[in-house]
Amino acid sequence: MDSQDSEATLGSKRSESQEVLEQCSRLYDSLTSLNDRLGGVAISSPTDRGTKLPYVLLVGNHSSGKSSFINYVLKRNIQTAGVAPTDDKFTVIAPGAEDKDSDGPTLVGDPDMGFASLRRFGPTLIHHTQLKQRDSHLDFMLVDSPGMIDAPVNLNQKGNNVMDRGYDFPGVVRWLSQRADIVMLFFDPDKPGTTGETMDVLLRCLSGIDHKLIIILNKADQFYKIHDFARAYGSLCWNLSKVIPRKDLPPIYTMSLPNDQNQTSTLAESLRDLEHTRDEVVQQVMQAPKRRIDNVITNLFDSTSMLILYSKIWNDVVSRFVREWRSCRLQEAGWSLVGGAGFGGLNYLAIDPMIQGGVFGGSILSVGALFWYHQTYLQRMQDDLTSLEALSSSFQRTHALQVHDGDEFTASLYQRSRVSLQSALKNEFASGGKLPTVSESELQRLQSILDDEIPLLRRLANDSR
Repeated sequence: MDSQDSEATLGSKRSESQEVLEQCSRLYDSLTSLNDRLGGVAISSPTDRGTKLPYVLLVGNHSSGKSSFINYVLKRNIQTAGVAPTDDKFTVIAPGAEDKDSDGPTLVGDPDMGFASLRRFGPTLIHHTQLKQRDSHLDFMLVDSPGMIDAPVNLNQKGNNVMDRGYDFPGVVRWLSQRADIVMLFFDPDKPGTTGETMDVLLRCLSGIDHKLIIILNKADQFYKIHDFARAYGSLCWNLSKVIPRKDLPPIYTMSLPNDQNQTSTLAESLRDLEHTRDEVVQQVMQAPKRRIDNVITNLFDSTSMLILYSKIWNDVVSRFVREWRSCRLQEAGWSLVGGAGFGGLNYLAIDPMIQGGVFGGSILSVGALFWYHQTYLQRMQDDLTSLEALSSSFQRTHALQVHDGDEFTASLYQRSRVSLQSALKNEFASGGKLPTVSESELQRLQSILDDEIPLLRRLANDSR
């Protein structure tokens, strides 16, 4: 009877969790129409928000123990581990009824898996991706990544990464990390955060995901002296401090995996807590399905906040332009009326037709010259309004209270959105159509999602655990 009650309770909680996810999906869908109206770049499209199952992303240098950790968690040899680089592919390991391997095109082409958007990184990436389905006890996926290399990050003249791998590796890591429920960053004693590619990934790809990032200094059983451990740990902290601009670094889990040959160092014998740390990390990985709900709600909160900020700055820029546009058109209309009135007066007074023609032609030329000047002025104003300096001023006007209070969250939202906002505004101005705006009722609806509905979803998620 107790077993039946337990199963019923578990089923009820799963149903509640699914209801929370469905409500989040409905709310997110309600944001997309507004997002599309504002250029479609403020938030991700509804078809590109997540995968079929929760997943854990593993990133790190080659030979840092990513593959060995996967084998340890799954309790079977799935990934090839070795000192030298053994795999140059992104490998998605998913639970399945039977063991089955599929290539990249099959994985990306499966509409149910949720990786279709990887196509935008090109065919080279697709052919360096694979799916391994394994009969396992897990209800989430593991995504192994190619080991990062000890080479300086090359930049082209525009400041973009040269695609040494044939595809945008940092971009792919960023895409995967944004959608992952847990991101594990592995370091080893030989290369504690010193590779150029690792630093670049930390700086460009893993910023903003601190809440789901687990940093691991692996293979701690290889240290033979406490002095060596101190130097490696200190070096890792030093390198992390260069790319994580905070006084307090995130937790670093020092651990090791069981050694088949039982060849452990003298230091490892005195550090039995490595096993405890390893078990703690594994336990966090097993929480990936539960963290999926938290991450979905967090993404909804982040997207709604981003859209509110985006909308307010957009409205400010458009309203300033429209105000100047109307002023220009009123001036042109005024000059046209003056010219027309003058011509009518001369005609009424029966002035010489030559003089009337001269006045009429002069009026047309004057209005035409004024129109040309205004067009040039408005084009220049478009460029000025969409400059990063002007957008920063708009942000400070529309979010004066948050700026005054030193709201770091709002400031970070602006920093993340300003380039895409600039691009969307430029495209909208270039289209020459009617400039869209966000109504006050729409802004109130977005604020209601933030203040009322998301907190309710948080409570429901807590009750479903």
